[in-house]
Amino acid sequence: MPTVVECPTCQAKVEWTEANKYRPFCSERCKMIDLGAWAEEKYTIPGSPPTDPLDDDKQ
Repeated sequence: MPTVVECPTCQAKVEWTEANKYRPFCSERCKMIDLGAWAEEKYTIPGSPPTDPLDDDKQ
């Protein structure tokens, strides 16, 4: 029995099989919506701002 997952975009049930070339998405449309969200920087990983190594030399 194939694994069933939810499409990250629309939450439709999707079989995780080689027959589904868009997995984990249910369709090309949902895949492109997700890609657009990444391009618009809607997904971020929280963290502290980067430090400038040159600041260490100024002290």
